[in-house]
Amino acid sequence: MDGTLIDSGEYHWVTWHETLAELGVELTRADFNGWFGSRNDRILTRYFPGIGAADMQRIGGLKEERYRALVRRDGVSLLPGIGDWLARLHAAGWRQAVASSAPPANIDVLVEVLHLHDVFQATVSAEEVAHGKPAPDVFLRAAEKVGVPPARCVVVEDAAVGVEAGRRGGMRTIGIEGGHSHGRLDADVVIQSMADLPLDTFDRLLAVGPS
Repeated sequence: MDGTLIDSGEYHWVTWHETLAELGVELTRADFNGWFGSRNDRILTRYFPGIGAADMQRIGGLKEERYRALVRRDGVSLLPGIGDWLARLHAAGWRQAVASSAPPANIDVLVEVLHLHDVFQATVSAEEVAHGKPAPDVFLRAAEKVGVPPARCVVVEDAAVGVEAGRRGGMRTIGIEGGHSHGRLDADVVIQSMADLPLDTFDRLLAVGPS
């Protein structure tokens, strides 16, 4: 979602920095860039080994409340090419799902703010599955929700852990560089923006099959 559909990375940076600072952790941009896109439990255990479930939920909840408040107050926009592709795939009958490391409430807010209820047949948060990316669980759950075999799915990702998760799930992958990837993505197709993606890419990827 973040870095693929939208870029609210600055909102995440501000709210993580503020929340961790209150707990005595001085978050750096380098550290943030290194783990951005991971589940909150993975992030918090990095800084607080042995943290209990209640504290993890409380701290993560505070950060996410701040994030959602920023989204609602300042808004967010789709990245270049995304709106056209969502509409094009929807019109062609493709089933589309958001599969994200974000909490369910964050996904719901972004779908609401962006008016995408009619585009997506399913949303999946990593909180719904046993393992976050790079495990394939979140994408496999999305495929299950839309009723499509993994081999007939295409994952669009901007992060290396997401691309790896898609590949491990037996799906084809499109990698968007220049967002939160910070390096070359090992995807079947690599682009700088969805606005650059050739119109036959999705059909061509499924014709070839999973690598």
